Amino acid sequence: MTPKPFNFPAKRTTALFLLTATAVSAAQTSSSAVPSPLPALSPEKIGGEIHGLIRTARAVSTVASTVVDYEFSLRGLPKDSDQYRQTISQVHLRSAKRFLKLCEANKGFYVKAGQFVSAQKVLPKEYSSTLSSLQDQVAPLPFKVIGEVLKDNLGPDFSEMFLSIDEQPVAAASIAQVHRAVLKSGHEVAIKLYPQYRLEWLPLAFAKSMSSELDFVQEARNSEIAAKTFRNSKMVRIPHVFWDLTTRQILTMQFYTGHKIDDLDFLNQIGVDPEKVAKSLTELFAEMIFVHGYIHGDPHPGNILVSPEGCNGFSLVLLDHAVYTVLDEEFRKDFCQLWEALILKDSMKIMRLGERFCAGKYSRYLPIIFTGTTIESKNAVGISIEEKETLKHELKSLLFEDLSSFMESLPQDFIAIMRIDALLRYIIRKMDVSRVTRLLTYTKYAVYGRLCPKLDGEGESCKILRTNFYFAVKASFFSFMSTLKYLRILLTVLTGATDVIPRRQKLKSVQNYLHSKINCDTLGLLVHSVFLLLCVCPNALF
Repeated sequence: MTPKPFNFPAKRTTALFLLTATAVSAAQTSSSAVPSPLPALSPEKIGGEIHGLIRTARAVSTVASTVVDYEFSLRGLPKDSDQYRQTISQVHLRSAKRFLKLCEANKGFYVKAGQFVSAQKVLPKEYSSTLSSLQDQVAPLPFKVIGEVLKDNLGPDFSEMFLSIDEQPVAAASIAQVHRAVLKSGHEVAIKLYPQYRLEWLPLAFAKSMSSELDFVQEARNSEIAAKTFRNSKMVRIPHVFWDLTTRQILTMQFYTGHKIDDLDFLNQIGVDPEKVAKSLTELFAEMIFVHGYIHGDPHPGNILVSPEGCNGFSLVLLDHAVYTVLDEEFRKDFCQLWEALILKDSMKIMRLGERFCAGKYSRYLPIIFTGTTIESKNAVGISIEEKETLKHELKSLLFEDLSSFMESLPQDFIAIMRIDALLRYIIRKMDVSRVTRLLTYTKYAVYGRLCPKLDGEGESCKILRTNFYFAVKASFFSFMSTLKYLRILLTVLTGATDVIPRRQKLKSVQNYLHSKINCDTLGLLVHSVFLLLCVCPNALF
């Protein structure tokens, strides 16, 4: 009997390609750094070349071992069998652990590549969960190296610009790290910096991400745009940039104290309800996605701090503005419509909008991705036991090739939103906050964003009341119309979820929304009061 040919699964190819290409780039970096074809062989250079060869050998060995593991472990197994699914999960885990060991041994760009791979939704969960541990395993660079970077960028007398620089970093990533300092003016600042690297040989998607992340001038520009966008917000704080101390390798910005947003012990210590923090975070990114179309690209807990200063006892400090996703107006409006369709369970509209986003036949899985329900589910904020079984069976029938084809067909901006939303859900879930909070908050801003166009290129939205009378009237009109429409959708969703959401939880959702509207105008209060009456006693006006 002729052995069945084995095709290496597409999803693993992505991970292997990224990490292998990174290995090649590391070798190229050490060799291309020498301008002469016959360099002087100093002991340091010989040691560096040997170290580079060892790193490359580790990478080649890891990739070869992984390919062999997939080849022989899966050969002859039917892809739709339980044995295949169980075996491939075990191979995924073994392979992910090999790459984790490689990244930890080779450090530098290998760690960054591992972080990049772990964030890709197209990869199996065994890779993402295993490699995600690299986020917290980065050793800081010695201050001698940092001093050289400061000297090269700010001049040999850079120390005279500061009263003090803390040699111990307050944060260290795979490439960059942050040091606390005090300027001569007395301003406390954070200095973010990195050594020089070459990126020419990195894989395209990874290189684009890295070049953005390591260009601190671009990060400073992004930071200023975000600061202008949210300058009227009392909840969000974005560090001020000191441009005279900022270059491509160094970013000097205002220093804020705070703790990671998922530090529940800290929230309890300052007496802040985690649900309020989670709701503020969701509102922040819902406004970015649905209203501004200007979205922070990496909202993991380390980039969002909770400061004990603020009108509600806390504020959110948004850090690391290296990568932003900018949506064009048509895409933003379509995504607003898609979210409305997902919440109202309009399956025909979901399929139609899915075609616009190039999802094709896979559009039926969009509700699963964003709301955790099937396209046949009766409501978007809960799922019955029968629907859970249907969902489990449907997901089990999917092949990895289906998932790969689905992800490859989507626009990059859509994938970016999926990744950002996944990070937000992770934070909200860790803070033990109901998923309904996220779904309804997204809905409120989707309704508003669909009605409200961008006003200008500065990232302004009609949520910001300008002194100009025309803009003020226009903003009030859009706000009033979107509120009415959101109330209608909210009533439809909550009354249609009787079987899956307890009455007490429904009323709490309504009360939370009304509480957020306490400071609105008299007409708005009247509308909200009528709505509350309808929720408590649906027959009150009929």
